[in-house]
Amino acid sequence: MTTSAELELSRVVVTPGVQTTTTLAVRNDSDIVEAYQFEIVGECAPWTTVDPPRLSLYPGTSGTVTVLLRPPRSPGVRAGEIPLGVRVVPTERPESGTVAEATVLVEPFGQFRAELAPRRRRAWRGARFRVLPHNEGNTPVTVSSTATQEEEQLRFRIDRQAVVVEPGGQVDAIARVRARSLIWFGRPVERPFHLTATPTTDPPFERDPPRGQELDGTLLQLPLLPRWLLALVAALLALVLAWFALVRPQVRSTARQAATNRTQQLAQAGGLGGATGVPPGVGTGTGPGLAAGGGPASATGQPGGGTGSGGGGGTGVGQQSSATIQVRTGGGARRTGTYVVPAGKVFRITDLLVANSQGDEGVLTLRFGQRTITTIALETFRNQDYHWVTPIDVPAKSSVVADVVCSKPGTPASGRQAETCLELLNVSGVLTDNPR
Repeated sequence: MTTSAELELSRVVVTPGVQTTTTLAVRNDSDIVEAYQFEIVGECAPWTTVDPPRLSLYPGTSGTVTVLLRPPRSPGVRAGEIPLGVRVVPTERPESGTVAEATVLVEPFGQFRAELAPRRRRAWRGARFRVLPHNEGNTPVTVSSTATQEEEQLRFRIDRQAVVVEPGGQVDAIARVRARSLIWFGRPVERPFHLTATPTTDPPFERDPPRGQELDGTLLQLPLLPRWLLALVAALLALVLAWFALVRPQVRSTARQAATNRTQQLAQAGGLGGATGVPPGVGTGTGPGLAAGGGPASATGQPGGGTGSGGGGGTGVGQQSSATIQVRTGGGARRTGTYVVPAGKVFRITDLLVANSQGDEGVLTLRFGQRTITTIALETFRNQDYHWVTPIDVPAKSSVVADVVCSKPGTPASGRQAETCLELLNVSGVLTDNPR
């Protein structure tokens, strides 16, 4: 060999964040002047340099260079022994190069931080928080966690009170916080607490012994029943009490008075009848559709499909009556069904029922005499009823008209589409004598 090299120290102790130096001796045993370059091999290469980076030697002479080791204070440089190699490469005869080797001992250092995630939670009784210790040193560290609260209103349970955190890593420790009692009513209550994460003293920390890091958290305990619900319950109770104490008696009194007034009106209109106590003009039959004296009431067919029927006949009071109009219309066609009020009568309509049993599509227009009552799209209903407290009077010889425009026949319960539209209209009320 024409080149030899040797490091001053076979074991170099370095401290992260601090520069350490050692020397490298190089000898030229060749017969020519040689220039040497240096390369660092191994894990130390990112933070190790040679000064000067080039050395020239005459034949048979020696020289030294300085090896500078600057390990960063970082978790990336793990504590422990790692190999160091310096390759000496001759410029003229590269094949005669050599490598000087040594061992580097990286000293451990401790540095950590911790955080609580989240710092604030809302819950009725209990919640979970994450304790996150971060190891920013270069050796594993054990971190223990404890929790306290001054008012002692909370219970704590930490799933992993002592965790081992590798350099540059973090470990989750779940802290379960639970209130000792529930809040039934009122406002939310903030319950602050403290968590302390403390590392062990195995690696040298900046403070010896290291002080634990305090983490502040808050459990916002919510009431089970919010205030707005209490206000709603109180309002409902007040409404119930008002109904039973004020409205219900008034409704009963009004209904009683209305019944009494109606009875008096009937008595004044017809007078009391005979020994049976039945007002004159009211039939004595036992079933609906019987006229006065027990005879059957008449039913008169009307043009356009209308049929009228009445209850017991009388003089002056009038009788209950109804009329049914049936309109059958082809698709795309228009047809009208009518019921004509008899001469000398007034039809006082109080109830109306419209049936679209097939689910036809189109438009239905209802008119009482000269008044258009409503216009309905057929596809929006199957059965529709209307009721009036104040009757709608249709004078004698005027018509109740059902005007149907059929767009598309529907499908009845049989499941087969009908060929025509079919609508039924039933009007009910009192048929009385025309006072004029």
